[in-house]
Amino acid sequence: MRAGPSQEEVRRHNLGTLLRYVHVHGATSRAELTTRLGLNRSTIGALTADLTAAGLVSERTQRDTGRAGRPSLVVRPESSTVYAYALNIEVDRLRAARVGLGGRILDRREAPRPRGMQVVDAVQPLAGFIHEMRDVPSGSRCVGVGLAIAGMVRRADGMVRLAPTIGWKDEPVGDALVEEIGDVGPVTVGNIADVSALVEHSRGAAAGRDNVIYLYGDVGVGAGIIAGGKPITGHGGYGGEVGHMVVNPQGRPCSCGSRGCWETEIGEYPLLRLAGRGDRSGREAVLGVVEAAMRGDWIAQQAVRHVGEWLGLGVGNLVNIFNPEAVIFGGTLRDLYLVAAAQIRSRLTEVALPACREDLRLRTPELGRDAALIGAAELAFERLLADPLL
Repeated sequence: MRAGPSQEEVRRHNLGTLLRYVHVHGATSRAELTTRLGLNRSTIGALTADLTAAGLVSERTQRDTGRAGRPSLVVRPESSTVYAYALNIEVDRLRAARVGLGGRILDRREAPRPRGMQVVDAVQPLAGFIHEMRDVPSGSRCVGVGLAIAGMVRRADGMVRLAPTIGWKDEPVGDALVEEIGDVGPVTVGNIADVSALVEHSRGAAAGRDNVIYLYGDVGVGAGIIAGGKPITGHGGYGGEVGHMVVNPQGRPCSCGSRGCWETEIGEYPLLRLAGRGDRSGREAVLGVVEAAMRGDWIAQQAVRHVGEWLGLGVGNLVNIFNPEAVIFGGTLRDLYLVAAAQIRSRLTEVALPACREDLRLRTPELGRDAALIGAAELAFERLLADPLL
């Protein structure tokens, strides 16, 4: 029979809990930490002293609150000196940032990614961005690198098993990145929709809601799913590939090899084709259709309406399966949602069971395009938050 946790294990757990709280919520008074974490004042004081000695937080006297008595100390994450590098490989862009503890973006870079670019050609500029952002304050600490990619990522080792919209299959992107950047800490790879869902759930549009679907769209469509406050990624980490659920068996061939997948009806290609702009590609082309529809262009409006109908149908199916409190539309789906909300809601209402949708909220990302970068940084911060004294 296993004994209960030791005093040291409890202490390290509490350190992680406190650090995670201020990482997500920002500057917090000792008094509030006592209430929120259910620990007594002396324990909170000892924990913050340990985290301060480790250089992870700092404490300052709270400004005059107008109340009698000694003001409570405020605990703040050391955002400027404890940081992670966050990288995104998107269909059309390469993005990088240095993100401080607390989710604060301290520096950023980005460049276009020509379609067809191979792994080695993608990791070289990302490594270059990291080298450019290494001008940091003395005594700073890098906890590692988080990389988010629009593709299926094997959780165990970060292998990109399939990224059809990028053109990669069974690519060890994390290993390739390590070879380029050298030793800046562990490199963790994740799916872009999954990491975006995590941060929108913890600090964005879905904060306070524990059942959330984050839809990320560009050429393809993926989902990050939170159920009961926990990410649902499946056995190997491949869960959430909702863009490849078949919605139209007589539909068009999909890049995955199937036919009639959801993304063949709501992705970039069908929208541009229906709008008579099939010779164009990329986010700017999608925005062009959206703006034309808003100006009254009939062909663009018909294209947007078509996509909105299929988007609402697919979301309705997901609502019946997961019964979320919120569905967030990210990537180019954000722009489509803003112009096709009426069609999406109408179709969703037809498809989704009343009990499953009665408390549903449809949202756009509060963190915008930065959700993916901040989410990638969370991959790197996780080891520190789990055990701050490692």
